[in-house]
Amino acid sequence: MTENQTVQQKSVRRNRIAAAACFAAALITASVVGTQSATAEGAAQNAARPAAVAAAAPGLGSAKLVQSEDFQQGLNPVGATVALTGRQGLSACSGEETMRDLTKDKATAYASVTWTFDTDGLLIESAASAPTGTEAAAWEQQLVALVQDCQDEPAGHWYYGAAHTLTVNGGTAHWYPAYNGDGTVSGGGAVLRSGTRVAIVELTGRPTDAPTYVEGIATAALKRLSS
Repeated sequence: MTENQTVQQKSVRRNRIAAAACFAAALITASVVGTQSATAEGAAQNAARPAAVAAAAPGLGSAKLVQSEDFQQGLNPVGATVALTGRQGLSACSGEETMRDLTKDKATAYASVTWTFDTDGLLIESAASAPTGTEAAAWEQQLVALVQDCQDEPAGHWYYGAAHTLTVNGGTAHWYPAYNGDGTVSGGGAVLRSGTRVAIVELTGRPTDAPTYVEGIATAALKRLSS
């Protein structure tokens, strides 16, 4: 395959994902899939700030994912769709690949969430629990390679910037700011690992001009995954 064919293939793949994201955003309401029962007081609080909740899976559940209170100023969540199937698309870099594809169905549990906001943009997180630390490390490296594939893009395409590393509660995150083709900040992504748990988080949209905004999301997500 020539270089031009490769670029064209990646462009088509990402355009398809972008279109799918816009369509999903139009369909998702301010409800949560698989919501657990709550007290009247808790229900009122959730109506004001939706929470990503679903039945817990062994070693991994929706409580390990980003919650509404984790978002900083500039992102006002209005809805969350949670699943425990591992079939959520990983990121705009992966096309239609899912966590089940990446792990070859070997994870002991899966969890994912798609957050929508009152402005354009989405936050998608997909996590998996590995049978061993060795497999978790291998999946982490696969996710890092997937994100880094979007660092070198033709002029005019969005791309990921340089990698940054942070450590929280013994877990590690590699986070990357994302830039539009004109160089403006537009969200970013992070690959997380804590013990046998791995996850990828991707924020699309432009909540702020500060690339470090993604660092805050990555830190919060890693704290959840490591708890």
